[in-house]
Amino acid sequence: MAKEINTIGVLTSGGDAPGMNAAIRAVVRQALSKGKKVKGIKRGYAGLLNEEIIDMDAKSVSDTISRGGTILQTARCMEFITPEGQQQGAEICKKHGIDAIVVIGGDGSFQGAQKLAALGINTIGLPGTIDLDIACTDYTIGFDTAVNTAMEAIDKVRDTSTSHERCSIIEVMGRGAGHIALWCGLANGAEEVLLPEKYDYDEQRLINQVIDARRYGKQHYIIINAEGIGHSQSMAKRIEEATGVETRATILGHMQRGGSPTCKDRVYATTMGAMAVDLLCEGKSNRVVAHKDGKFVDFDIDEALAMKKSVDEYMYQISRTLV
Repeated sequence: MAKEINTIGVLTSGGDAPGMNAAIRAVVRQALSKGKKVKGIKRGYAGLLNEEIIDMDAKSVSDTISRGGTILQTARCMEFITPEGQQQGAEICKKHGIDAIVVIGGDGSFQGAQKLAALGINTIGLPGTIDLDIACTDYTIGFDTAVNTAMEAIDKVRDTSTSHERCSIIEVMGRGAGHIALWCGLANGAEEVLLPEKYDYDEQRLINQVIDARRYGKQHYIIINAEGIGHSQSMAKRIEEATGVETRATILGHMQRGGSPTCKDRVYATTMGAMAVDLLCEGKSNRVVAHKDGKFVDFDIDEALAMKKSVDEYMYQISRTLV
């Protein structure tokens, strides 16, 4: 028989993402509604090892659903990668009476949750990352807000790019995954999208396309470049020198992580947070909540981490043909 859960901890780990606060709020209030105690763990696994643990009640999460970032703060923790750090984390959980933890973060955060589960702390992971790079789920908390933020910024850059008849390289986040870049490429009608998964580093092709576009009378040329390719400033300089077309680089950077979450991020994060508590109360552990094929489901963390994800091939193809 699964042990009864009395106290649930919640933490956010890795990069922050809009909607994390909605998930925290749902975990806290769903747990309280089931008669459970809740403890917030500040600054992710680093805060766990430093025992930065607070009691949370319904008031602790009042007026947080619309806020970006994470009220629990977040950090990366190299010490928790070690078996000694993981063992210490499990012992601290037991010391504070924490029977289970909801971990909100990405693949690295899930690896930590996996280790805690093996050490007797029931764990549920929620996919919190703007990069949409967790393979088991079609949705990750924060992606919708981030991609809308980037889309709106690119629209604004396009206005000035058209006014000055420029080529604009706009760099969006996505170190190892090109989902934000691809979605913005389609949403903004970009002439070119450079993705870590697809880019062949054929810069001459880009140069030829900019020259052809100017010859055909096009007033601007928008290239969306993923962070994982980077070097947007030097790329802009080379394209301008080769084409004679004024070229500017704009790096959107961490603005994509911030801001009030969209309706989708609030609703989906809330649903996932409540579901995490339900799973823990059912005695489940070592699971990841996901949104797959239109439904909220859960996967074994081991299975989820073994999955691989790439960009949608059809979306990529039409990004190249609808220019």
